[in-house]
Amino acid sequence: MASSRNQNFIFMLISVLIILATTSFTFALFSAKHVVIVNKLVTRATLIVHCMNKDEDKGVISLGPGDSFDFRFRVNLRKTTVYTCSFAWPGNTATFDIFRADRDDNPQSKVGVCSECIWSIYEPAPCRDRRDGGQPNCFPWAS
Repeated sequence: MASSRNQNFIFMLISVLIILATTSFTFALFSAKHVVIVNKLVTRATLIVHCMNKDEDKGVISLGPGDSFDFRFRVNLRKTTVYTCSFAWPGNTATFDIFRADRDDNPQSKVGVCSECIWSIYEPAPCRDRRDGGQPNCFPWAS
C-alpha cells in the first residue's frame, strides 16, 4: 500500500513538473533580458566592446559613434547571472559588469529591475538609461 502511495506521489510530482515546464510560469522564473550598449563617447571615437559571462562569449564588436550592440538571455534560477564587458577606445580600456542579477534583476536594488537594459557608454562612466526618461544611473568603471 505504501508503495502505491509513493508511486502516485511520484506520478503527480512528475505531472506538475511537466506542466510547469511547458507553461509561461517557467519563463517567469528565468527572466528574459535584453541588453543594449550604445557608443556615446563624446570624442566620437570607435568603441571596441567584448562581453561574456562564464558560459558564453558574445565576441568582439566595433561600434562607431551612435552605433549599438545588443544581446538577449535569461537570468539563471539562482539569480547569479553576470555579463562582464571590456571596452576600448583610443588611449583607454575599461571593464564593467553590464548585467548583474543582484543589481539589474532585483526590485530591492537602488536602480531597480530592467527587462531592457539600455547602457550608454561615455568616457567617464557607463550609464543605464531610465525608461521614464529621467536622469540615467551612472556607475564607476571596474578598472
